[in-house]
Amino acid sequence: MHTVAQVLIGAIAALHLYFLVLEMFLWQRPPGRALSGFDADTARVTAMLAANQGLYNGFLAAGLVWSLVIGSLATQIFFLSCVIIAGLYGAATANRRILVAQALPGALALGAALLAS
Repeated sequence: MHTVAQVLIGAIAALHLYFLVLEMFLWQRPPGRALSGFDADTARVTAMLAANQGLYNGFLAAGLVWSLVIGSLATQIFFLSCVIIAGLYGAATANRRILVAQALPGALALGAALLAS
């Protein structure tokens, strides 16, 4: 179970790096616009907000990678909890798809990490 937890945490870190790239660098291009569903004008107007959001996703990814490097269950719990809370908030305020794309994977990884301890 330890290996499963580590792989899930690594996958969630990679997912958040992907979010960083989409939100910070590709927001006004087809991949970013497909994610948001925005037209070109709305994407342009919201680009700075998306970049800020992307930066936060990068911090989550960095924290998850750090938790793997140092092997700290407490750090994994903290950052996975942050991922879950961000996903729940995003699903409640922005788009329900965020529940499946962010909160659910975070919860699965957290469950695996707790079972592995």
